[in-house]
Amino acid sequence: MTHLLESYADIAGQDVINHLRQLSEPLHGMKVVHVNSTRIGGGVAEILGKLVPLMQDLSIDTSWEVLEGNEEFYQCTKGMHNALQGNHMQIADHLLDAYEQVNRDNAERLRDKLEDADFVFIHDPQPAPFLLNCPNRRGKWIWRCHIDVSRPFRPVWKYLRRFVREYDASIFSLAGFAQTLPHPQYIIPPSIDPLSEKNMELPEDEVRAVFTDFKLDPDRPILVQVSRFDRFKDPLGVIRAYRLVKKFVPGQQLVLVGGGATDDPEGKIVLHEVREAAAGDPDIHVQLLPPDSNRTINALQRAADIVLQKSVKEGFGLTVTEAMWKGKPVIGGNTGGIRLQVINFNTGFLVNTPEGAALRIRYLLHQPEKMREMGNKAKEFVRENFLLTRHLREYLTLILSLHYGGTDRIELG
Repeated sequence: MTHLLESYADIAGQDVINHLRQLSEPLHGMKVVHVNSTRIGGGVAEILGKLVPLMQDLSIDTSWEVLEGNEEFYQCTKGMHNALQGNHMQIADHLLDAYEQVNRDNAERLRDKLEDADFVFIHDPQPAPFLLNCPNRRGKWIWRCHIDVSRPFRPVWKYLRRFVREYDASIFSLAGFAQTLPHPQYIIPPSIDPLSEKNMELPEDEVRAVFTDFKLDPDRPILVQVSRFDRFKDPLGVIRAYRLVKKFVPGQQLVLVGGGATDDPEGKIVLHEVREAAAGDPDIHVQLLPPDSNRTINALQRAADIVLQKSVKEGFGLTVTEAMWKGKPVIGGNTGGIRLQVINFNTGFLVNTPEGAALRIRYLLHQPEKMREMGNKAKEFVRENFLLTRHLREYLTLILSLHYGGTDRIELG
């Protein structure tokens, strides 16, 4: 056991740390495996990169495995992701065949480890068929869905459900995302790591450096959206909102930045569309960042006057939490997990259209005191609800629940 968990005591409180150690005692030595589709890019990889070491610190034998796919596999899973978030799109049979074959190959590669584990967490649709390819499994298997499946395209959900229904439990980020399944379902929102490079406090000179790096004028308002270049994040709608604001309040600067994900083949196409839409305006800064740009993102969010996340579909939206943790008001799409974070008129604003976003941007730019008040409330809301220690507590509670089954009383040390 190391002392990694103790480093969170100053932020979360020593009582929280003690509670986590107490919860983990009955689980010491148990084998837990997490499986997802990428080690770099996206919120799932960020969460696992922090959650796995913390579980190890609690003497739980935890590992993280990544599925290896091919082009057809990722075309299939991107289409599946879009369909599960509501797009009416059929997936070709040859892509589904590739999806199942890649899962068979990966399950065979990892079978010994997975079948020997006490608990296996399978993240999102990409590795969902793993369970049916591990017939001699001895532990409990949990399917963790990070996306908004509140209104999926039914044929695609029906296909995926064949795999998901066999799990021992499933986890969704919001109650509204849960589906009818023949096993227990748990609601666990994601979280941020307040000590990571993306969220830690930064020296003032490092924050000021982004003005030079991105050719920004520190004396004019800065609007920032950080997200993958994905149509569901609506970067084109953000550009439209910015242009509507500039008609009435000239001088704004817009920064659209994000990284790529190895399991998202559409990212380059959307990035090209965004750059075309921004062409000719020196105050729109569009940049694809490398995977190790966490401190840059941190500094940009701290330098921003207003942070946007104008998604039209969103499983949760960790970039919203990150901005709120830095004391920024967020104007977010009125959808999915953003509604769980942005309390309208309190920690930010929820909007449905570019016109609505423009209206709220104008309001905040004319109300600097309100901007600061919302930012302060936003940070405390994250401290109370969306830090990694809360996330870890709920995972431990879920594992204990499944481990002890129908036991009426669980005695903790």
